[in-house]
Amino acid sequence: MGRFPLLSLGGFLLMYPALLVAAPAEDVRLFVRDATRNGHLRLPGRFWHITDLHLDASYHLADDPTKVCLSSKGAPAANAGPYGDFLCDSPYSLIQSAFNHMNNMTPQADFIIWTGDSPPHVPAFELSTDLVIQAIGNMSETIRDHFPTLPVFPALGNHDYWPQDQMPGSANAIYQAVAKLWAPWLQDEALRTLREGGFYSQLARPGLRVISLNTILYYGPDKATANDTDPAGQFLWLQGTLERAAQNLEKVFIIAHVPVGYLPFTRDVTAIRKRHNERLVYIFRKYSHVITGHFYGHTHRDSVMVLLDEEGKPVNSIFVSPAVTPIKSVLEPYSNNPAFRMAFYNATDFSLLDIWQYYLNLTEANERRRADWRREYVMSEAFGLEDLRPQSLLQLALSFRLPQATSFDKYFSHFMVSYDERIRCRDACKLNQVCAMLHLDHRGHSKCVRGRSLQDSNVLL
Repeated sequence: MGRFPLLSLGGFLLMYPALLVAAPAEDVRLFVRDATRNGHLRLPGRFWHITDLHLDASYHLADDPTKVCLSSKGAPAANAGPYGDFLCDSPYSLIQSAFNHMNNMTPQADFIIWTGDSPPHVPAFELSTDLVIQAIGNMSETIRDHFPTLPVFPALGNHDYWPQDQMPGSANAIYQAVAKLWAPWLQDEALRTLREGGFYSQLARPGLRVISLNTILYYGPDKATANDTDPAGQFLWLQGTLERAAQNLEKVFIIAHVPVGYLPFTRDVTAIRKRHNERLVYIFRKYSHVITGHFYGHTHRDSVMVLLDEEGKPVNSIFVSPAVTPIKSVLEPYSNNPAFRMAFYNATDFSLLDIWQYYLNLTEANERRRADWRREYVMSEAFGLEDLRPQSLLQLALSFRLPQATSFDKYFSHFMVSYDERIRCRDACKLNQVCAMLHLDHRGHSKCVRGRSLQDSNVLL
């Protein structure tokens, strides 16, 4: 990236002297760069995104590796340490270490996005409605303890219900409980729709609205809503909320747990039901001039998508954040290191500028018995992007089509949060990844994956 004149750097640090003493030199340089985009000295907006904490309160170091955590479901957690194991969900020490690192970062964020899943991956008989509420309450309290003054915008995950996935389209004990737990963060109207359907909207700052969707209502395993065309009336509410945002000249961030679009690690499978996915894509396209970013979790992996309109023009940037939990099943070839991120946005038009991704090398942390969280990458620098607006993400995805594009290997390493750089994604694996990046709708995605390779796939509409 280009260098900035000493006058610009010095002037910036005079305006924000805390950076001199509280942040590493590299963070200062990157922050100045993001603040001076397009030649303007302006502080960018920024927020934390955390997701998939999956606290396993049973985690403990045991002589019998099959007894370390309930979330391993009897598989031996042979490499368990003070910060967890790749076959287990998060011990509390891991979650605390993540929040401690976030809390010590300067500059601090404007707000936090938290996209769900507090309970662990355990059989249904190990949990109950009360235990799920207890897990969500524990994580809510932990976040408030670390960030007592920051606004937090949560979303419900598929594990934030009991039995898991079976989120109903009407008021229930979980919705009522989270409305009480999140009352310090949310206003009355947001709490009302949260109690009724598990979704809400609220201004994050003047001109910027957060819409928190309950995409579990559209999740395939959710039998409670399987036959509903508009569970909880959320589609109707969403369109009305976006229409009012447009009339009020607001911009919108969409947050949810289960993402829109197709899963990048398999073939022709949407994250939510296909018919509900098509309707969401239609709404997002219609209001793409209002929406400036989407932020999801659920997959535990790090990925991006770009929403194209029906003519193939890029209109929305979409980000799926990797999880704090490192869990994988014994059958999976890879997992993810624990992660969280800070996103930067233009404080005028609320478009996305950059992402700083942080991670913990879990193996190293357990060996050293110390949680040294560090920055894994800065997205703009890692891929030579000017910003993270839709056109930039489209060019990134299209560049991955080239056989000699080594940048895709870097992207896939980040997809796993630097779990194992020896693992490569080629042929069908790469085709699935790139088609998921570029096509969120059935027509575009099916045309893309029908190609034998990226070169003979009709990647653009």
